[in-house]
Amino acid sequence: MNIVDNYRRWRMYRKTVEQLSYLSDAQLNDIGINRSSIQQAARRSL
Repeated sequence: MNIVDNYRRWRMYRKTVEQLSYLSDAQLNDIGINRSSIQQAARRSL
């Protein structure tokens, strides 16, 4: 991987974390994620 690819992956990770953070606990529960595992779920999405 090069620097550009790493940056794009990091931006996608941050955007995913941000979007999941805006969801309510009930919405997160509906998709099988709890608030404490948002970062882990974002890493898996890459």
